[in-house]
Amino acid sequence: MLGAVFFFTVMDAVAKKLSSDIGLIPTIWARYAGQALLVFLIVLPRISTVAKSEYPKLQVLRSVVLMAATCLFFLSISKIGLAEATAIMDINPVLITLGAFLFLGEKIGPRRILGIMASLVGALIIIRPGTEVFTVYAVFPLIAAVCYTTYNLTTRFVGDRESPWTSLLYSALFGAAVFSCLVPFYWQPLSLFAAGLMVLLGLCGTFSQLMLIRALSIGEASLLAPFAYVGLIYATLWGVLFFNEFPDQWSIAGAIIIALSGFYVWYRDTFGSKQERAK
Repeated sequence: MLGAVFFFTVMDAVAKKLSSDIGLIPTIWARYAGQALLVFLIVLPRISTVAKSEYPKLQVLRSVVLMAATCLFFLSISKIGLAEATAIMDINPVLITLGAFLFLGEKIGPRRILGIMASLVGALIIIRPGTEVFTVYAVFPLIAAVCYTTYNLTTRFVGDRESPWTSLLYSALFGAAVFSCLVPFYWQPLSLFAAGLMVLLGLCGTFSQLMLIRALSIGEASLLAPFAYVGLIYATLWGVLFFNEFPDQWSIAGAIIIALSGFYVWYRDTFGSKQERAK
């Protein structure tokens, strides 16, 4: 999970730079086409086995919501700071707890609800609707977090019932097919540097998804969720180093509230349930 988070943040930083050079559509296409090509080459000797899925509808759902999350997040980081967008996106661990209650029948108590509400307050502090700093692009990571939560829950449901390569192939092929139809209308000449970034983007997308799928197939989603907050550190670091972006005091405060809320919900999920069973 830590490896997945690292490659996700590198991918986001590369996407932010690449979208400013060649545009958003070619950037998203490079992310999915690169992953699809790499995964296809790896599984080619056993493609007939890997391509078979016991949950084709769920695999399609996973692919759609992941593509939606990617599009919304990449669009947001092309307009706002990397750290701010990542902090808003990081409400998804507490949304996973809410989703598990609504769709997987897991229990949720008033303390967990309090943690979810606090996390949303943290996101609103960063977004600051009604102020001069508010922009619609700051709402996109919030919607992306909902999409990504759906992706995590469906990935967890599929779990170890299917090969991680099957899940990886499906999630890559759908996005690659959609954006391969769109990219010719937005294509522009590439520099050698931009071409290198496109390759790096595809590699980071592949490694991050493979590690995430593997993590979710062997560990509970609620147990793994807090590790996502390491991404806040990486995103802030990449923003400062490569884009000269320094989050303001309100963004830092909101990020801290989101992280603390997530850790609290995780603590209740992990240790609170054990204490309740002990009683």
